[in-house]
Amino acid sequence: MGFPFYIARRYLFSEKSHHAINLISLISVCGVVVATAALVCALSVMNGFHTVIFSMFGNLDPELKITPRTGKVFRPDSATMRQLKEHPSVCVLSEVLQDNALTRYRERQVIATVKGVDAHYRESTSIDGVLIDGQFILRDEVTGYATLGIGLASALGVNAGFTAPLEIYAPKRDEQVNLINPSASFNVEYCYITGVFRTDQQAYDEALMLVPIELTRSLFNYENEVSAIELRLKDKANPTAVKKQIRNLLGENYLVNDRYEQQETSYRMMQSEKWMIFLILCFILVIALFNMVGSLSMLMIEKQDDIRTLRSLGADDFLIRRIFLLEGWMISAFGAITGVALGLILCILQEELGLIKMGEAGTFVIDNYPVEVAPTDLLVILAAVLSIGFLSAWYPVYYLGDRWIRKP
Repeated sequence: MGFPFYIARRYLFSEKSHHAINLISLISVCGVVVATAALVCALSVMNGFHTVIFSMFGNLDPELKITPRTGKVFRPDSATMRQLKEHPSVCVLSEVLQDNALTRYRERQVIATVKGVDAHYRESTSIDGVLIDGQFILRDEVTGYATLGIGLASALGVNAGFTAPLEIYAPKRDEQVNLINPSASFNVEYCYITGVFRTDQQAYDEALMLVPIELTRSLFNYENEVSAIELRLKDKANPTAVKKQIRNLLGENYLVNDRYEQQETSYRMMQSEKWMIFLILCFILVIALFNMVGSLSMLMIEKQDDIRTLRSLGADDFLIRRIFLLEGWMISAFGAITGVALGLILCILQEELGLIKMGEAGTFVIDNYPVEVAPTDLLVILAAVLSIGFLSAWYPVYYLGDRWIRKP
């Protein structure tokens, strides 16, 4: 390895008789540097968006959510559920009953997701952090209250503190529709609006309404059933380990999902977008490394006298090929390391100084493009660049080089 590497290094940095070879080699290195830096920046920006988006979901999504594997509801008063409440890693347990219903305010009506929550809901989520008007109150001695997403409130034309009650309609379960008097087939509940929240997530802002769980049980004809149990864990608890423990405790009849699994569709979509960008930039890298084919071919032609000298000293075809193969691999390795370093510098500058803006101030949730460098991404990028660089050098050396390297 030492002798071929020494010769390859001399060939790479020495002055060639044909300056075009130096120029093509420089272009190859620059192409690898730019493509690698672009990979680092693009994947880091996607990681940043991923963190921002899921932090928004985290305002209303619990750390762990328990739902029935089949059916819509279950009773939370079983022996295993009582054991769950006593789990040492569980800090807050909140019961939830959620379904769709028709909401109406005066002449406007919208289909909404009515989510009934208990008094522990405020402790299990960050609802207070996303309120933009009013306050989060569930009920008092007289009536129940509702907290709406900003899109739903806009569609109904309401805001916190409106004096007229909001009407909520849901069909009666296990009853046929009364064709003579259709209104008799619906349960109706009333509540007053005390707050409006904004998460910048369409699924919540456009349809979600938080009300007391007693109201939803009356609205949907349930006794003490719930559609989910939401858990907040203690600060030092490991969500992955606790999730496994709870799954073993509850058995196969229940699903236990963390925040990523609760938003699995969004998570998979973002991961797909991230790796599609990675593949597109790798394709650009392949195009940039085409210059290496010409550079190595011209170098093998120029070094014919050296090849004959090496062969006279006892070098075989395999050793001579390794020299040119190592030079090509060194071009890609040098470009990869420099590109990763350049990408890291650009990411740090973006994170500290916010060089690239999202747009006009206040238009987006954040002002600057977010970045988050993941060490695993850097390893994947280095592996991809070095692999593509090795293949780009292997082709001209072992196929195009037969004419100039193989002993006659």
